[in-house]
Amino acid sequence: MDQLALLLLLLLGAVVMVPVGERLSLPPPVLMTLIGVGLALVPWVPNVRVPPELILPLVLPPLLYAAVQRTSWRQFAANKRAIFLLAVALVFVTTAAVAALAHAIVPGLPLAGAVVLGALVAPPDPVAATAVAGRLGLPRRMVSILEGEGLFNDVTAIVLYHVALAAAVSGSFSLPAALGTLALSAVVAVAVGLGLGWATARLMGRLEDPTLQIGLTLLVPFAAYVLAEEFHGSGVLAVLTTALFLTEHAMDADDVLGRLAGRTFWEVVDTLVTGVAFGLIGLELHNVFGTVSGRWGELLGTGAAVVGVVVGVRLLWLLPAAWLARRLHQRRDYDEDIPMSWRETVIMWWSGMRGVASVALALAIPFTVDGGDQFPARDEILFIAFSVVLATLVIQGLTLPWLVRRLRVSPDAKAEQAFERELAERVLRATRRRLKEIQEEEDLPDELLERVARRAYDLGVRIYPDILEEDRREGHEKRVARLKRLQRINGELLSAARHEVLSARSEPGADPEIADRVLRQLDMRSLRGAPPPDQG
Repeated sequence: MDQLALLLLLLLGAVVMVPVGERLSLPPPVLMTLIGVGLALVPWVPNVRVPPELILPLVLPPLLYAAVQRTSWRQFAANKRAIFLLAVALVFVTTAAVAALAHAIVPGLPLAGAVVLGALVAPPDPVAATAVAGRLGLPRRMVSILEGEGLFNDVTAIVLYHVALAAAVSGSFSLPAALGTLALSAVVAVAVGLGLGWATARLMGRLEDPTLQIGLTLLVPFAAYVLAEEFHGSGVLAVLTTALFLTEHAMDADDVLGRLAGRTFWEVVDTLVTGVAFGLIGLELHNVFGTVSGRWGELLGTGAAVVGVVVGVRLLWLLPAAWLARRLHQRRDYDEDIPMSWRETVIMWWSGMRGVASVALALAIPFTVDGGDQFPARDEILFIAFSVVLATLVIQGLTLPWLVRRLRVSPDAKAEQAFERELAERVLRATRRRLKEIQEEEDLPDELLERVARRAYDLGVRIYPDILEEDRREGHEKRVARLKRLQRINGELLSAARHEVLSARSEPGADPEIADRVLRQLDMRSLRGAPPPDQG
C-alpha cells in the first residue's frame, strides 16, 4: 500500500465512521483515531511521511474556518470573560504545571523544552470537543463554551509554543522580547484577518456564481494563515478573525442557493479533513512509539504522570473558575454562556480532549538546535504528547456519552423554545411590516391580499406552531395538512419530470448541456417548493 492509497482509505473511513458513530453513539474522531491505531499495527501499511511544517497550515485552517461557521462574533464578545477564565488563563496554568513536572522527571529536558511540551498539550482540541459534544444533546450554552474555548486556546497555546521553541532552539530567553513577540503576533494576525476578511467580502459581492464564491471561501483560510505567518503573526488567530468577519459581513439573506451549497460544502470539508487528521494521529504511533524501544516502562510512567496533571489541572481550575463566573453573572446580569451547575462543569472538564493541534505541534519540533546539536529529549516529548492525546481522546471520548447520561445533563428545552418563539414573532412582525409597505406601493386586490397575508402568517407559525391561538390552531392544522399533500403531489410531478429529462439526456442526438440546464431549473423549483395555492 502506498501513501495515496492510505490517504484514500482514510477519506473513506471519515465518511463511513459518521453513520457508524451515530449508530454506536460514539464520536467519529475517536473511531478514526482507533482505525489509525489499528492500521499502524498492520505490517504492510506504510509509515506516514507528512512534513511536520505542512501539518498545521494544511489541517488547522479549514477545520477552524468550518468551526467558526457555527458561531458568531457577538457570541464571542458576550462570552469574553468566560472564554478568558476557561480558555486563555487555563492554557497558561496547564503549560506551567506540565513544564514544572516534565522538567523535574524527564532527564535532560531543559526548562524551555519543558515549556514546549506544556504548551503543545495544553489546548483541548476544538474539533474533537465540538464533534463529541454536538452529538450528545448538550445544552447549546455548553457547546458554545467548548467552541469558544477550543478556538481561543489554540491561538494562545500556539503562540506560547513558538516563543518557548525559539528559546529552546536558540538557548536564550528574554521576557520583554517574549511579551513583545506575543503582542506583535496578535496585532499582525488581527490586522491580516480583518484586511483579508474585508477584501473577501467585497470580492464575494462581485462573484454572483455560488461555485466561485465557495471556491473563494476554500482559499481564504489558507491565505489568512500563510499571510499572517509570513509577517510573523499568529496564523490561527488570523484564520479566526477572517472567519468571524465573514460570518458577520459576507452573508446575503437572499442568497439561498449560495448559503445552502456553502454550508453543505463546508460540512463535507469538515468531515473529510477531521477524519484524515484523527486517522493520522493513530498512524503516527508507527513512528513515535518505534523510537522508544527498550524504555517503555520509564516513558509510560512519565506519560501517565503528565496525563494526570493535564486532566487534574483542568478540573482544579474549572471548579473555582466556573463558580466565579456564576457569581459575577448573578451580580452583574451579563448575557453570557457559563456552566450553570457542577454537573455541567464536570462535563466540561471531561470534554477536554487533545487532538490535531497537539500532534501537529509535537511533530513540528525541529531535530536540531542552533549549533547543530540534537533537540534535547525530542523523542521523549513526542512520546509524552502522543500519550496525552491518545489517553484523553480515546478514554474521555469513549466515556463522555456515558457520563452525560449518568449526570443527566440535557438541552435547555425552555430556553430553546423561548428563542424559537421570539424568532417566530420577529418573523411575523417583519413580514407584516413588509406586506404593509407593498400594499401602500401597489394596489392589491382583496382576495390576493388575504392569500398573501395568510402565507406571511404561516411563515411564523411554521417556525413555532405554538404561537397560534387555541381557536385558530385547528384551522391552521387543516391547512398545513392540505399543503403537505399538495407539496407531496407536486414533488412526485417534479420527480417524473426529472426522470424524463435524464432519460432524454441519454438518447442519441441529445444535447447534454441543454438537458442539464433544464434539470437545474427543475432542481431549483424542487428546492424552493411549489408555490402553494389558495389555502382558504
